[in-house]
Amino acid sequence: MKKSRSPLDLKRLREKIEKIIEGNGAEAFSSGGWRSHKILIVLFLIYLSDYSDRMVVSSMIEFIKRDWGISDAQAGWLIGAVILFITFFSIPASILIDRWSRRKMVAIMTFFWSLATLACAFTKNYTQLLIARSFIGVGEAGYAPGGTAILAGAYPEEKRARMMGIWNASIPLGAGIGLMTGGLIATKWGWHSAFGIVSVPGMFLAVAAWFMPDYKSVKVENSATGFGEVGGFFKKALSLIRIPSLTLTYLGFAMNVSATTALMTWLPTYLERTGVAESGKGGVIASGIFALVLFGAPLGGFISDAWYKTQKKARLYSPAISSFLSSVLLLAVALTIREKVIALTLLAFYGIMVTCFIAPAVSVTQDVVHPGFRALSYGLCIIFQHVLGDIWSPPMIGKISDMIGMEKAIFFVTVYGVFAAVFFFIASRYYVRDLERVESVVLEVE
Repeated sequence: MKKSRSPLDLKRLREKIEKIIEGNGAEAFSSGGWRSHKILIVLFLIYLSDYSDRMVVSSMIEFIKRDWGISDAQAGWLIGAVILFITFFSIPASILIDRWSRRKMVAIMTFFWSLATLACAFTKNYTQLLIARSFIGVGEAGYAPGGTAILAGAYPEEKRARMMGIWNASIPLGAGIGLMTGGLIATKWGWHSAFGIVSVPGMFLAVAAWFMPDYKSVKVENSATGFGEVGGFFKKALSLIRIPSLTLTYLGFAMNVSATTALMTWLPTYLERTGVAESGKGGVIASGIFALVLFGAPLGGFISDAWYKTQKKARLYSPAISSFLSSVLLLAVALTIREKVIALTLLAFYGIMVTCFIAPAVSVTQDVVHPGFRALSYGLCIIFQHVLGDIWSPPMIGKISDMIGMEKAIFFVTVYGVFAAVFFFIASRYYVRDLERVESVVLEVE
């Protein structure tokens, strides 16, 4: 005898049918569940590769200087060049992502930056290395916008910050892997070998990204947000920049990223020159600090989501508070650096606090825009954070170090967090209003 459906089963079936009808007959792109978790796992591993390839050079600066006699300012541009080219290519990549395919762009660009990292292993002089590093930036330009857009669609709004936090925890972990392996490999086999070794995982992950679940690109048409059929990039960008909470979030992001990029570049050198670490071992200690950041990014997301249930402005209150506290902690580190135990303890707390801003801030870039503009929204965030911050931050700290020494140069990094806190706090005044203006759209499986 055929078993009849329970009222609960019939209700679930009816809800599923309604979702399919609402999505024009297509299967709705589910928020949460195993498919979403698979996306998170692949994107997490790719971000590890991204930052490992980008930051591996930081723990090898002293080795490269010894071989080629470059200055600290030139060494800073080995990071700055990557960021500069990310800036140039992030907007074209973001537009292509929104119009074509997020997963395919992620796959192609992951393979490209891995190939460019491999090319660094065969360079013969500073100019060649600088060019190869620049091509890493070309490849990495589309990853953060594409990955952010995919992840924003894969999870519901009330879980978005915590999932962004888990995903962004891969940034310090990847940077830590690059810092640790770079110094150790350079000591044993030479710094050229380090580039070749860290390039390999990304090539395999590019294949995984190609087969990753994704949703169909969304056309922005007759949008209630007022975007409508806007023509051209500049008109689209202007539509987004007119959202106050979004632009202020971009500025807060820029200030914090200026600080974190400067430290990821110079912390190993700083620890070695102040006597906290032996030569070639600064990257090992720095990687331990960045490992602690693993707690910071998810922690910021969980705190923001929990607070968000009772106060929507918490999405921006949270990064404002954490930005200010991280600045205070870094100042305390700089003042006590000769007291090794105290300084490393404070640096550990700084490592946890400094990335608490990421998850809620990234969530804002997705919360207050139409889904058809999500990649572009984060692409603009990249433009702001690089042009106004970390393109010039590592070379600037390097130049200051050439003039007055690295120990004093670190003090200049501490002011970024204060500016970030101010921008996030002002943004909180507009967030709820901007959120209410966003059109609700059903996403469909690609």
